[in-house]
Amino acid sequence: MTFAEQLHFYLEKANASNQELVRASGLSAAVISRYKNGERTPNIRSDQLNKLADGLYEIFVDRGLNISRDTILKELSIALNDITINLSDFSKNFEELARLLNINMASLARFMNCDASFLSKIKNGTKIPTEPRKFVEELVNYITMKFHSEEELELLSNLMDVEMVELQDKKKYFAILENWILTNVEEPNDSIDGFLTNLDNFDLNEYIRAIKFDKMKIPFIPFYKASTKNYFGIEGFKQAELDFFISTVLNKSTEPIFMCADMPMEEMAKDTDFGKKWMYGIAMSLKKGLHLNIIHNLDRPFKEMMIGLESWIPIYMTGQISPYYLKNDSAHTYHHLNYSSGEIALTGEAIVGHHNKGKYYLTTKKEEVKYFKEKAKLLLSKAHPVMDIYKEENKASFDTFLSSNLKSNEDRRRILSSLPIHTMSEELLLKICKRHSITSEDVSYIKEAVGAKKTALETILKTNIFIDEIPEISKEEFEKFPPALALSTIFYDKTLSYTYEEYLEHLELTKEYAKATPNYQLKVLEKHAFRNIEILICKKWIMISKGNQPAIHFVIHYPKLKNAIENFTPPPCKIIYPKGHNNSDCYAPFIV
Repeated sequence: MTFAEQLHFYLEKANASNQELVRASGLSAAVISRYKNGERTPNIRSDQLNKLADGLYEIFVDRGLNISRDTILKELSIALNDITINLSDFSKNFEELARLLNINMASLARFMNCDASFLSKIKNGTKIPTEPRKFVEELVNYITMKFHSEEELELLSNLMDVEMVELQDKKKYFAILENWILTNVEEPNDSIDGFLTNLDNFDLNEYIRAIKFDKMKIPFIPFYKASTKNYFGIEGFKQAELDFFISTVLNKSTEPIFMCADMPMEEMAKDTDFGKKWMYGIAMSLKKGLHLNIIHNLDRPFKEMMIGLESWIPIYMTGQISPYYLKNDSAHTYHHLNYSSGEIALTGEAIVGHHNKGKYYLTTKKEEVKYFKEKAKLLLSKAHPVMDIYKEENKASFDTFLSSNLKSNEDRRRILSSLPIHTMSEELLLKICKRHSITSEDVSYIKEAVGAKKTALETILKTNIFIDEIPEISKEEFEKFPPALALSTIFYDKTLSYTYEEYLEHLELTKEYAKATPNYQLKVLEKHAFRNIEILICKKWIMISKGNQPAIHFVIHYPKLKNAIENFTPPPCKIIYPKGHNNSDCYAPFIV
């Protein structure tokens, strides 16, 4: 939920007007209007955000609604989320501050507990911080602590075009400086919402039919042999990529493909004909049954990164790809490309800003291919997984992964598209199975698997909190989008839908379970967050499970993506507390 949507929600819940909020908060009508329209957001540490929380709390008290001021402030802060930054503007601002104040990079690095070389890369515009808001807050903390003499404040007041007296108040100094540094920022809310929504809506079976993947045939050309060749410039690069895929598909090898490149893609992206041929090459490689190990270049603005990852959703869904990334990638003076498959390798290089003068080399020479395969192994040894992907054929590995995390000392949160299977009674489960004419063998498998899920949750609840967020849907919505039993984690290949009466029975069982079970919390969403995916949020990883067939699970490790999903805010909710639970500890916006 965006900041504007959260503010809309609060005002609608209290049935309050803009003018009432203006009077209660002391903020101007223009500022409130901009916040509501999404044209502006307050700084997370600003007086404006605190005044907004004070005003909303005053309105809720007047209406007799039960919500604390701290809860309002927390929910508004969550809606602000983290940020991604315009690297050009950010590095320019950082460089200007460093020059003006003569900031010692070694001293700043010690304060921020990082390498001075890392700070220099950010200052030079060749590196982007992984957690931008945290980075900016630490930078501003350092500056406000170290630079507060009259001369220094005068320099800053001139730079930021504010009155010097404003900087003599420590809170205002912090807020003004942070706002100035974050000129031209982007909020990641839309990007992560779009990624999750597209993943929720994506149907692999429909996609296969649309691109006629099921009808594709691997071509056979007798005695085909690729030739070793040099390519130059952007057009040469395009041809080199296509020749690599042609050779990979036509040779007899079934070894995995390796791809790692940080080449700019702007020119290739403009050429839609090339894009179609490139994707066809990927599709044919997957059709051949080849596995793809790819090291993504994720050192880019958040929105750009998410657009790139979205384009890979269909490929991820095949389960034939293992995506990786490199931490602390080198400064961009050179662009590199390294591809290899069974009997062929492609390498490329270019100077940053001169992609049109790059060189690419396709080779089938055994010794050279052997060298590039060894290089691929070394690169993979230094890479970290963006995510692990589990399909039915990896069920044993998936079960082992889940079992190994059962006793991990961490709270968990799950956003569900249906009701949690562990709260269903055996009688209701058997009733639904019978209505769907499920075989006795399948019934035994489902019962055993569901029992194992219940036992697993009981193990977690002995020491940790587990929060489930579920939709409570009307009969009208149920008839439009009937939910099914959440069986994706046991890879059952049939869809077992509810009748509305069965759904209501299971919903009531779930609420009763929440009230009776210590450490288990239930949030009842006022509408669906998603219809086909569920999200399990843990401290070290996040799992997105795709419910509609074929079931697939993405266990995400990449920090920037993990943090964005972790801060995703689903629709407003009510909450059901377990027995003896103190509701002041919960972050739900409204308590019933």
